[in-house]
Amino acid sequence: MEIKFNNTIVKLIRGDITHEKVDAIVNAANSSLMGGGGVDGAIHRAGGPSILEECKIIVAKQGRLPTGEAVITTGGNLPCKFVIHTVGPVWNGGEKNEPILLQNAYYNSLKIGALNKINSIAFPSISTGIYGYPIEKASIIALNTVKNFLENENHSYQEIRFIVFSEIDYLVYQKLFK
Repeated sequence: MEIKFNNTIVKLIRGDITHEKVDAIVNAANSSLMGGGGVDGAIHRAGGPSILEECKIIVAKQGRLPTGEAVITTGGNLPCKFVIHTVGPVWNGGEKNEPILLQNAYYNSLKIGALNKINSIAFPSISTGIYGYPIEKASIIALNTVKNFLENENHSYQEIRFIVFSEIDYLVYQKLFK
């Protein structure tokens, strides 16, 4: 399923983000950048040790990555050139700035991609796994942030993909795409 914002194609795909042949994939990382469960663990496993080594250098220079911020590494053994690591918020009922922090995670990932002249990027559903963010709320923020970025920022994006793993998540995003 796909839609077009300005001159950028935005696609919805059910699948495994580690198989995406794009310039960059986004990692829903934890603040330590050392890998973990879910998407983060899958990206680190598939990408190999070079991604972890780059993450260690970043953390040594700047400390843990704050929620909503993003950094970039190479793609290691993945079919993409880059991995953009961002930390989404843990859901606490929406009373601790979670919507703004989630918006920042998407926006800052897009911004760092644009600064690196990335043409195609793939996002997972940030914070909706073990961080517990409700998929219905998170998907609206994700799509609105992408739409606003494409309309208001300088970028080179030709294609943006949302890669969701579960059928339930796919159906939620599909409703928004329609």
